[in-house]
Amino acid sequence: MDYIRELAGKIMLNLGLDSSELSLLLVNNQKIRALNREYRGINEPTDVLAFPMQEGEFKGLNQALLGDLVISLERALRQAKEGGHALERELAILIIHGLLHLIGYDHEMGGHEEKRMKKKERELLRKVDLI
Repeated sequence: MDYIRELAGKIMLNLGLDSSELSLLLVNNQKIRALNREYRGINEPTDVLAFPMQEGEFKGLNQALLGDLVISLERALRQAKEGGHALERELAILIIHGLLHLIGYDHEMGGHEEKRMKKKERELLRKVDLI
């Protein structure tokens, strides 16, 4: 768990978020499926869910609170195996992806936003020495 904490801290530092707080929860596919169904209306497991604290009715409450990332460890293990890389690299990919969602990036909009997010993901992977 220390590795994940250090990795998330390094990524946050590279994003200029070193004084921010992040909640990170590792779960199984069953739990992330339930969360995905409840909050996104999609009844299947996913790899990472991001719940930003700087949106909605409580958005100015505490600027230091970024939000919550929920990662399916089962899915991360499978994706690492399929990608032919270590679990640590897959977790970095998922933490980066989730953090970018927390600060406003959204690949689901397609086009320019998707390219912008992918570029930032690659940049951050390089900065944490995982490319």
